[in-house]
Amino acid sequence: MPRYRSDVATRLIRKTSTLLLLGSMIACGQEITPEEHTREIEEWRKARLTRLTREDGWLTLIGLEWLEEGDNTCGSGKHNKILLPAERSPEILGTFTRRANTVDFRAHEGVEIKVNDSTITALKLNNDDHADGPTILRHGTLRLYVIKRGDQLGIRIKDSMSKTRTEFAGLEYFPIDVRWRVKARFTKFETPRTMEILSLTGPPAEQAFPGVLTFTIDGKELSLLASIEGEDLFLMFGDETNGIETYGAGRQLYAPLPDESGIVMVDFNKAYNWPCVFTEFATCPLPPKENILPIRVEAGELAQHH
Repeated sequence: MPRYRSDVATRLIRKTSTLLLLGSMIACGQEITPEEHTREIEEWRKARLTRLTREDGWLTLIGLEWLEEGDNTCGSGKHNKILLPAERSPEILGTFTRRANTVDFRAHEGVEIKVNDSTITALKLNNDDHADGPTILRHGTLRLYVIKRGDQLGIRIKDSMSKTRTEFAGLEYFPIDVRWRVKARFTKFETPRTMEILSLTGPPAEQAFPGVLTFTIDGKELSLLASIEGEDLFLMFGDETNGIETYGAGRQLYAPLPDESGIVMVDFNKAYNWPCVFTEFATCPLPPKENILPIRVEAGELAQHH
């Protein structure tokens, strides 16, 4: 699937969700008390906040520049194709060279650039579509790496000392309510449905949906197309709270894979915002019309007002 959540911190969502489910010992279809559920959601919220506020989390994203073919210089000087904050970067930090689908980086003379713990002067870069993740270039508090969206390649810029991170006031949620933990049935398609998903930033991308979840809330039978990411189902959805209490472009949610009978427990208390609610430089998809629920989902993360 497209790497909408390719950032290293965000990829931990799957692992954290799995650990929380194992720790609470609630398998699909098993009952849970309101007290147990509250503890589980409170732990999930702590993990969510930890991921978000990490020094490489979404709150640090300060820029996204799409690469042109050939050389793309970066630095604080106004002549650069990729502009960096003057207080964080020299006039010229280095040059990204795009040749078709490959990107090389060359540091400017005298500028220290680190990859992991090694200082580099020139390097071929992996983008975020690579199995090992993107090559992350570090200079001081800055992190730069290549993302791939369709045929476009861009440089994502993060600053661990960004105001969005250092002045972050926290997350807000609807009250925890076990009624929003619903039993759903997963129906696998004979052939996965592939459709074009639009994005708030960047080009559209194709997304494969291997099946659909059906469930009932307040007597209404509802459904969501589901994709698979790692060891979880991934759901992007909208509802009638969007643009009022919640983010206008919808929210996202992970659920465990179905059990042998196709049953999945979907907990909308774990619905959370796309990174675009925190930064204009994230590339966030819009849910397909099939995933716009005709109800108010009064659970999960609220919109950020800033």
